[in-house]
Amino acid sequence: MSSRMPITRFTGSYSDNVNRLREALRSADAVVVGAGAGLSTSAGFVYTGERFRRYFSDFAEKYGFSDMYSGGFYPFPSPEEFWAYWSRYIFINRYMDAPKPAYDDLLALVQDKDYFVITTNVDHCFQKAGFDKKRLFYTQGDYGLFQCSQPCRQETFDNEEMIRQMMEKQRDLRIPSELLPICPHCGRPLTMNLRSDDKFVEDEGWRRAAERYEDYLRSRGDGQILFLELGVGYNTPAIIKYPFWRMTAQNKAATYACINYGEALCPREIAGQSICIDEDIGRVLRDLK
Repeated sequence: MSSRMPITRFTGSYSDNVNRLREALRSADAVVVGAGAGLSTSAGFVYTGERFRRYFSDFAEKYGFSDMYSGGFYPFPSPEEFWAYWSRYIFINRYMDAPKPAYDDLLALVQDKDYFVITTNVDHCFQKAGFDKKRLFYTQGDYGLFQCSQPCRQETFDNEEMIRQMMEKQRDLRIPSELLPICPHCGRPLTMNLRSDDKFVEDEGWRRAAERYEDYLRSRGDGQILFLELGVGYNTPAIIKYPFWRMTAQNKAATYACINYGEALCPREIAGQSICIDEDIGRVLRDLK
């Protein structure tokens, strides 16, 4: 099931759809949460505007980019400058708390349910909000992990201490050369554990999480499941969106709910099983409470 199928957008009033979703949450035997970037955006992790200016005005003045996303692709002339930018980026988007309580509100809604979370987000917000780590599968990596750039082995490294040192000791938008992260096994540069090419490391923790997710779906496949999709776009729809559509179509007891500002839609084939809400996720979660 893919985007080539006929698609329908949200219908019905906001209040009616929130009431339907509240009832679906209440009656569900299991809740599978699929979260994309829109959830973190609703929680205040935005990469433009005032937040960008607050933390990166010095980089913007020197290099000319105007948002954090563009900065991530900037061809910095040295690794010391590259890591000055990325250490600050990782610190504020991984080790600082989200400005708004969207993740806390979501946990309040599902913590007493049989739930599992699959997410393409790499900002650790689920863990910081208190979600059970064994009920999480973050498929695309974690800003809090480094890996060998080769990679020489399927291993990741916690980076908090290194990132904090880079933050504390950078001067003039550079870090000291002795803080450049190096693989302890082969001496090559370390890089971020983010899925961008075929060098992404799926370490033991990643593989265990993938197995738990597959076991969860397999053991609850015919039950009354709510597939709750939050802020998932079309960058990587094959990870969450298309599987949610397919599993809903295969299980007539399932409900698919999509909360996505500007992209609340579903295939017509499952329209009768779907709740699509075109609204800010944070507002919907507050109203559900």
